[in-house]
Amino acid sequence: MILAIDVGNTNIVIGCMEKDNILFTARISTDRAKTEDEYAVMLKNLFEINGVSSDIIEGGIISSVVPDLKKVLYLAVKKVTGKSPLIVSQDLDTGLIIDMDAPASLGSDLMVDAVAAIAKYPKPILIFDMGTATTLSVIDENGVYIGGMIMPGLRLGVDALAARTSQLPRISLDAPEQLVGKNTINCIKAGAIYGNAGMLDGLIDRVAEELGTTPTVIATGGLIGEVVPYCKRKLIFDKHLTLWGLLMLYERNKNKPA
Repeated sequence: MILAIDVGNTNIVIGCMEKDNILFTARISTDRAKTEDEYAVMLKNLFEINGVSSDIIEGGIISSVVPDLKKVLYLAVKKVTGKSPLIVSQDLDTGLIIDMDAPASLGSDLMVDAVAAIAKYPKPILIFDMGTATTLSVIDENGVYIGGMIMPGLRLGVDALAARTSQLPRISLDAPEQLVGKNTINCIKAGAIYGNAGMLDGLIDRVAEELGTTPTVIATGGLIGEVVPYCKRKLIFDKHLTLWGLLMLYERNKNKPA
């Protein structure tokens, strides 16, 4: 059984996994101010409330796009489980071939998603990961990571509207009542949800045209579930894609010297 942790700018996703089973998952707020002891208490509480003993954890793996929290969470995991977790970086054996100008600059979250998608789905593949930012990863028919896109995220966009305008409020991201809004709240919701759905549909068409074939399209990330139902193109919603990728990377690297 392993502990997999994906640290994003807004949330941290935690999964306790064994082979093809996920024993539990949790989503907590990313807090750069928390100490290793505070995160250790949080991890210990998660084990307890889910009825899992930390003593049976064989190891862990952490992917983080927040550099300040890599060491903090590394120490927290070690304190709770007694095991030193792997940290996702270019130093790990990922098996990925990255055809980009600066392969080393590829985010660890994107690497992890790609590892899982290549193992699970037919190629070529597009991966939309919708979190603080919305990212698109493009993998060609040979399994080569050839590039992608980075866009402002759904929540970031609606929060910016509220922050930078005088009369537009901060809204929840539940489904709009209709396509064409009849009041300010529904207008913002419709613009956010249908606007992002239209963006995904349009990008799928454009990238498919460039690839010259129809790709498998994978959707993941904390906010993607709000948008997928309104897309006209076919997307496979894989809620735990990143956790599966972390498990695969752990298994690939667990016996290699540090």
